[in-house]
Amino acid sequence: MSLLESTADDASSANDPGPPRRAGWRAAIMRLHFYAGLLVGPFILIAAISGGLYAAAPTVERFVYADQLEASTAGAPQPLTAQVAAAQQSRPGLPVAAVRTGDGPDRTTRVLFDDPSLTDGRQLAVFVDPASARVQGALPVYGSIEALPIRFWVDRLHVDLHLGAVGRFYSELAASWLWVVALGGLYLWWRSRRGNVKRMLAYDRRAGGRGGRMSRHAVIGTWLLLGLLFFSATGLTWSKYAGENVGQLRAELGWTKPTQSTSLSPDGAGGSADEHAGHGAAAAAPEVEPAVADETRARNIAQLDRAVAAATARGVDGAVQVSVPADPGTAITVAQTRQPWRFGIDSATVDPRSGDVVSVLAFASWPLLAKATELLINTHMGWQFGLINQIGLVAFAALLTSVIVRGYLMWWQRRPRGGGLAPPPARGTWRRIEPSQAIPAVLAVVFVGWFLPVLGVSLLAFVVLDLAIGVAKRGRASLINRP
Repeated sequence: MSLLESTADDASSANDPGPPRRAGWRAAIMRLHFYAGLLVGPFILIAAISGGLYAAAPTVERFVYADQLEASTAGAPQPLTAQVAAAQQSRPGLPVAAVRTGDGPDRTTRVLFDDPSLTDGRQLAVFVDPASARVQGALPVYGSIEALPIRFWVDRLHVDLHLGAVGRFYSELAASWLWVVALGGLYLWWRSRRGNVKRMLAYDRRAGGRGGRMSRHAVIGTWLLLGLLFFSATGLTWSKYAGENVGQLRAELGWTKPTQSTSLSPDGAGGSADEHAGHGAAAAAPEVEPAVADETRARNIAQLDRAVAAATARGVDGAVQVSVPADPGTAITVAQTRQPWRFGIDSATVDPRSGDVVSVLAFASWPLLAKATELLINTHMGWQFGLINQIGLVAFAALLTSVIVRGYLMWWQRRPRGGGLAPPPARGTWRRIEPSQAIPAVLAVVFVGWFLPVLGVSLLAFVVLDLAIGVAKRGRASLINRP
């Protein structure tokens, strides 16, 4: 795989048997690969580096925020009601939104407050020692994974460069083109090595200079191919424009997480949690009169321990997050939190008036493709396999960074001796492609450009740029040749 361009076949491969050459396809893909690598490469590079930082952030946070995350005393935990009461004393006037139990006996409980001073969907987490019910600090948290400030900052860098809605174009552009660049580079490397898979997977250690750099660039890219396709596909699920189309397709094919009603009304109308929050904000609370909301929260807090016990009896055990609804018609939701090596999360809704479980949504009941989607997304985020997952993502990001940098170095080494930048590969290659192949290819490109709008618009921009360069060159040539 190559991120900028593939060089001509080396002399040793000239005598190897292989598939017949179609110069039109090869040159056309090389030209597209050149423009995509040159112009989109910086965005992919930023996504790779920030993604690697995001993968490392949970481990970094465990050290930086150890005073808040690690319980200071050992012993049997106090009731959740006592822990919430301690947190409320430290933050009077703020409404409690949820309680999140620790993922081990030495971890603190997080009492989540809705704090109007926090933006971007964040909540305030007060950390309570479960054994002593003593407050150990408070930090803003974000999303269903409770990202702390370091991870939140890196998350925003990865998603939108801290530029808000405008910045999201960068990440969608990178995810949209990543699979195109990867497959195009694979094709060029396959042609260069005449379909010899063994030679595609092992670089020439003796080669130096630009040839050696190109070999390493392509071989590493080939090894990373499946990962590149994986990150492109899962990354598009969070994008703005392509993400809407992907979401609609998943809904049509039944790939989405089943919804769980939280309503206590007989018709069961109610909402459910965001399917893959963590790159998204918490769901908004229903509008309720302030006095009614305060009374309802107080009543629900008094029932937290009973709700957790009821959910545990139905299999929703371990570390959980318990909602504290302000609407008297809404059930308490007890949901398992995402933990390493936990394949899916179960949740239950509990009637706070009776303590009875209203419904249980087990991960085992999800559609197969919805399960696969959930696990793949969790792997992309670095949650699914704990430290191994995080190390793998950091290593992948480092290798992808090296591939991109080598691509730019190869491009720089191709610059003319007299100065200037290296020109793109030869033009006019579509004329060599048979119409029976070109027409289906154009139709496929149109469809992909519609489904992935940012890819379609940027591809159109590349075509316009290419045409403008061609017109400028012809105009300059005609002036030079004019008698």
